[in-house]
Amino acid sequence: MKTIAFYNLKGGVGKTSAAVNCAWLAAASGLRTLFWDLDPQGAGGWYLAPQATGSGEIKKILRGKVPVGHLVRRTPYEKLDLIPSDLAYRNLDVAIKRHADGDQTLARLISPFGEDYSLVVLDCPPSLSELARQVFAATDAVLVPLIPSSLSVRSFDQVRSFMKDRGLGHKQLYPFFCQVDRRRRLHRTLRDQPPVSLKRLLTAEIPYAAIVERMGEQMQPLPAFAPHAPVTRDYAALWSEIEKKVKIS
Repeated sequence: MKTIAFYNLKGGVGKTSAAVNCAWLAAASGLRTLFWDLDPQGAGGWYLAPQATGSGEIKKILRGKVPVGHLVRRTPYEKLDLIPSDLAYRNLDVAIKRHADGDQTLARLISPFGEDYSLVVLDCPPSLSELARQVFAATDAVLVPLIPSSLSVRSFDQVRSFMKDRGLGHKQLYPFFCQVDRRRRLHRTLRDQPPVSLKRLLTAEIPYAAIVERMGEQMQPLPAFAPHAPVTRDYAALWSEIEKKVKIS
């Protein structure tokens, strides 16, 4: 089993859309996939199964009183299951600090899912926190969507420094450009001449496309309701590259 996370220090960069669409594409390719929505906003779970609700048992699970499998919910999509977020996740950092027994706590929670799933996809909140540290320690790869701008690159460098300072390394970080507007000169410049710090920049990129916002109206992943849209093919290219880089099978 592989575990990947979609993460960015900044919000509003297309993180959840990328996470949901890649999870759907993974499941559609035949991989048993679990999507864990760690973001208190809960948008990822809402896209996948709007009727699913969290159990509110995360503290009991951290204390070992409830099996982590109790969190799993079904989605309408074959081979794709969900752990939805709930309001308790707004205090998840505090709960982890209080009940965790080291930086492998999240990794130990994820480990049992290896019996049933080939892939776990984490959608993470935008913060540098104890939860972020746990995510970085638990994952095989961290996918970082970046709008092509100087501020986005700066936030990526901050994440790299955070990981390095805590002995987590940063080799599993994979940035990719998202919400790209090819009409904007800065976007074109950064795409054509990416900064040196973006060493593992993926070649696939996601353009700005209004149809992505319709995921909220449709309450579905983009490939489920617009399989032939050009941006759907871009998400498919992104997933294909992730699959090869992380050696997911």
